Amino acid sequence: MLRGLLTILAAFVLAASPAVAGGNAASARVINVATHDGAAPQQHITLSLDKAALVQLDTDARDVLVSNPAVVDAVVRTPRRIFLLAQKTGQTNAFFFDAKGHQILTIDIRVERDVTDLAAMIHNDMPTSNIHVAALNDNIVLTGMVQNTGDSQRAQDLAARFAGDPNKVANLLKIDTSQQVMLKVRVAEMQRSVAKQFGINAVGAFKVAGIPMIAQTSNPYGLAAAALSPNSGAQIGSIGSDPLHPAPNNVQGVLNALEQVGLVHTLAEPNLTAVSGETAKFLAGGEFPVPVSRDQYGNVTVAFKQFGVGLSFTPVVLSPNNISLQISSEVSELTNTGAFTQSGGSSTTNTGSSTTVPSLTIPALAVRRAETTVEVPSGGSFAIAGLMQHATKQTIDQFPGLGDMPVLGALFRSRDFQNDETELVVIATAYLVKPGKEKDFASPGDGFVPPADVETVMLGRLNATYKNDPQGLKSAGAAKTGFIVE
Repeated sequence: MLRGLLTILAAFVLAASPAVAGGNAASARVINVATHDGAAPQQHITLSLDKAALVQLDTDARDVLVSNPAVVDAVVRTPRRIFLLAQKTGQTNAFFFDAKGHQILTIDIRVERDVTDLAAMIHNDMPTSNIHVAALNDNIVLTGMVQNTGDSQRAQDLAARFAGDPNKVANLLKIDTSQQVMLKVRVAEMQRSVAKQFGINAVGAFKVAGIPMIAQTSNPYGLAAAALSPNSGAQIGSIGSDPLHPAPNNVQGVLNALEQVGLVHTLAEPNLTAVSGETAKFLAGGEFPVPVSRDQYGNVTVAFKQFGVGLSFTPVVLSPNNISLQISSEVSELTNTGAFTQSGGSSTTNTGSSTTVPSLTIPALAVRRAETTVEVPSGGSFAIAGLMQHATKQTIDQFPGLGDMPVLGALFRSRDFQNDETELVVIATAYLVKPGKEKDFASPGDGFVPPADVETVMLGRLNATYKNDPQGLKSAGAAKTGFIVE
């Protein structure tokens, strides 16, 4: 009964459709076939799923044979009017015979999804892209050119929703823009440290009622725990070489005063290029060993940790004027602050033997790290990290009571002062780039010629000099390096 209803509905719809002679594979609804010349014509048509086509003959057909009725069902309304109903995606063919058993028509049929609505939706959403939507059996194929990966992903998502299964979408779209991104990073850091120490250590020898007495002050430095330079200072007076027989009523004073100023400038400019969607990594530094375990014989197993200037980024080109960057940059250096020290000694192994374990010191790392995700145009710069740090420390060590006296209290106290200032900025610039010819690039060694022995010994030169280069060497400073920026 359901087939009868479909047949009646198809006949009603197709009766109002205009006839198309020969049949267009994509839009045929009515197929007119002339067989009066005696030859059996062959047609190729494509039907949309759950749609129908009407075949009109100029002679009577008695039998219609469909090789795969599950794909296409044939309904004979009259000897000259036959309906073909598309029921399942796939391919089949139909044969038409007259009353004498002669073949009068052959039709090769392919049933596919109707992707007209999907193509219109994609065109309305991305009018600047040239996307072609085609059906292949039960799958959807996307071909053409898009402006960026974002348009390609949106078209694939729409097709996956339409097909009902992402595995039934074949994305063959091409990106009409450069997909290589060069990231230029500048890491600039200034560190300034100031340390000041001031202290007076006094030794006095007195004789009271014939009893010798000695008084001494030695105030420590709370921050550095010792004088920055014990040999720097001034001494007044002398107590004598024999502390048991000192000179009567004699005073000695030692003045320690020192100021230390340090300045550190760090500048790194790593450049890195990667294809859109791929991760690129860069490291200029080294690796230091860190003990992780010890075997049964007491041997130490180490793992290596990286330090230096590191850069890692993953670019995604969203459009010619929009680049998404996932960046991780790091500047690290070895330091004694926070280092781990293990004293040596003896140890007993699993076999019962005794072994000597040497002392071990593992340095720490001072790290400045930044991780972020941003979007910038080609040639745009941004500061992904900034740091201003100001740390001031000051301690005063004094003799109780005496150090609080005005003026004279300075003889009984010491001052230790530290001031550390750090300013750090990380600036990144992204460029869309394309490869160039070899002659467009230069290396730092271009133009260098090692000197002869006479030039080195007699003239003290580290490189040879010349006026005209017969080999066409070019100066690295005046040539373009790296990728060509668009």
